[in-house]
This record gives sequence, C-alpha cells and structure tokens, in this order.
Amino acid sequence: MATRVVILGGSFGGLTTAFELRRHLGQGADITVVCDQNRFVFIPSLPWVSMGWKRPEEITLPLEGILRKRGIGFVNQEAVGVDPDSSRVALRDGTEIGYDYLVIATGPALVFDAVPGFGPEKGHTECIFTLEQAIRCHKAWQRFLEEPGPLLVGSVQGVSCFGPPYEYAFEVDAELRRRKMRHKVPIIFITSEPYIGHFGIGGLGRSRRIMEDEFAARDIKAIPNVAVEEFTPEEVRLKDGTRLPFRLAMFAPPMAGVKAVAHLGNEKGFIPVDQHYRHIVHKNIFSVGVAVAMAPPEKTPVPTGLPKTGYMTVEMAKVAAKTIASEVLGKSPPEPEPLGAVCLMDMGNTAALMVAKPVVPPRQKALLKAGIQYRWLKAAFERYYLWKIRHGLTQLP
Repeated sequence: MATRVVILGGSFGGLTTAFELRRHLGQGADITVVCDQNRFVFIPSLPWVSMGWKRPEEITLPLEGILRKRGIGFVNQEAVGVDPDSSRVALRDGTEIGYDYLVIATGPALVFDAVPGFGPEKGHTECIFTLEQAIRCHKAWQRFLEEPGPLLVGSVQGVSCFGPPYEYAFEVDAELRRRKMRHKVPIIFITSEPYIGHFGIGGLGRSRRIMEDEFAARDIKAIPNVAVEEFTPEEVRLKDGTRLPFRLAMFAPPMAGVKAVAHLGNEKGFIPVDQHYRHIVHKNIFSVGVAVAMAPPEKTPVPTGLPKTGYMTVEMAKVAAKTIASEVLGKSPPEPEPLGAVCLMDMGNTAALMVAKPVVPPRQKALLKAGIQYRWLKAAFERYYLWKIRHGLTQLP
C-alpha cells in the first residue's frame, strides 16, 4: 500500500512539498493537497495588483489541472481539524481523510482584531496579503486618486511580514509622481520596527542607511518604533498619543496559526518543529512556511516577529519532503543547511535585492542592493516561477 501524504495548503509550501515528494518517491506515495482555494496565487505580485499594474489572471494558476497532471490528488475544501492520534484530517463537508504523513503548509490567519478599527472588512484600513484584499485595495486606490489626501502605510505591533508595506509605500510614491500628483499626497510610513530597514530580522547590511536615504529622497516621512492604539474612519491613533489623519491607509496585520491546526501549535497557533520541520511531538506531522513557529532574532521595544518569505518556505518544503521520502525509503535524511532568505523588493521605479544567510544573525552573508536591474529580475522571476508551477517543477530545468 502506497504511503499516504496529505498536504494542507496550495501555495509555495504545499505545492513544493507535493512536487518534491512525487519527484523523490515516484508513484510510491499517494499524495493529496487539501486547499480551500482553487488556484495558486503568486503572492509577491499582490502589491502590483493593488496598484493596477497586474491583473489577477496574470498571477494565478488553476490548482486542480496542475496537480492532476502530476498524479497528485486535490481536495478543494477547507480543513477544519486534525486528530494527530488517529492521523485524520476533518473537512468542512463532514468527511475525513486519513494520512501516514501530514504536512501543514496552510499559511497564516491574519489577526485584524489585534487593533480596534483594523482591517478591510470590519475596519477602516486596506491590506494586500491576499488576492481578494489586493483587488479591494486597488478599488480603494482608484477612489483615492479622485480625491487625494494624506496616505498612511505601515505595520502594527506584532507584525512579522514587513516587505509589502515598504513596497506599497514606494509604489504609490512612484505612481503619484508619474501622474504628477505627488505634491497632493503626504505619505507617512508607520512601523513597529525599531528603525527603518530592520525588517524583523535585525537589519540587513546597510539596510537602515539605505532605507532612510530612500525615504528622505522620496519625501516619505517615517515613524518607527510605535504601536497603534486604534483606527477610526479618518485617522490612526498611536499609543504615544499621536493622531494622524488619512484618506487611504494600508497596514500589515499580525499573524497567527490557522484554526484547524492551532491546537498543534504554540500560544499563537504556530507549529513547533525540529531542524527537519517535523513536529516536535507528533513525528508523522511536518510543517513549512508561515505556519512554522520561529522566534525573532531579538526583543524589540515594540513587539515584532520574524518574517517567513516565499524563498524560506520553499527551502523548508524541500527539507521536509526529503525527510519524508528518506523515511519512506528507509534512508537517513540529509542534514539541512541553515535557513536563509533571498528577496526582491519592488521600489516603484527600481528594486532591491536582499540576501540574509542565515536569516538569524550572525550571518555568513548579508546585503541589500538597489538598482533598476533588480526590478527587471523581479518581473522575470514572476514569469519563471509561474512557468515552474504550471509544469510541476521545483528545480532549475
């Protein structure tokens, strides 16, 4: 009987794990991806969707057809629970799926209730962490262009994913200048980071100086090391008493583990794992990506978390897949390398290459370089990665 592997999630971590397992085990494994979404979304391009620079159909792919071609099952449902004792996953329709190995690649739950008045659905701010949010944010941007005013961008306390707010701030600056409207829009960047360019990882080479210079050159005011008290329909109230009006506000939220697997995790629902991304208690459960519990490199005055990027997620997934495959084949799993990160951050009219190896300092390599060539590289990488997913690949051809 083939080994049954159930993977929760159809994004970077889930698909990489599925494709890698098929590559390592051939047809010796029965692999099923469970996901409440029916399409893969190239998440790094969501800021471009929010600006109207990309259409949703340009950055998405249908999951079922891609997986079926690789002999991988697809269940387009939400997982609502996991019983680690019986090794079963409960689905929204009341059915269950049994597994020999479970891989949690769900991504996070977005915690908008961390701050009163926060969020696009029940609050007064926009977000660009999901495709639906990016589409909604684009509509808000179009309304804003008709009646411009103060624009606030940032990250509240407890945030771990700092990149999208930086990208959004640079992109709105570039687009407003292109439209010759920049003088009508004061832009203020508010963040829980202790300083600009911290990114939740203790900085990266000369990132602080580079980001401060970029903000100054673009006339973007930065307010770091602050916590948000409340959002109202017209202003943000900071915990130090500052009140700032806005016509449009886009803020990143904190994250937590998704409800279906939170009972397997820590106090925030993130999954504790070892160096092979195996659950520290349940040995047939693995987790990759944002769902994994990872401590920040330092304690900051205002709480921040450690980012888990797409690159990091893919690397975790490859290690988890190799470990499962090695176990199924009766081999010892290879010792993983320290987890690193490579990112391309859009800056509107240019971009930056960011490298941190390992992610947590001290590092063997740390750099942040800006240049137009990195924007070209970011656009090319989007096309290349979508091509890889379309063909079920995880390695360079």
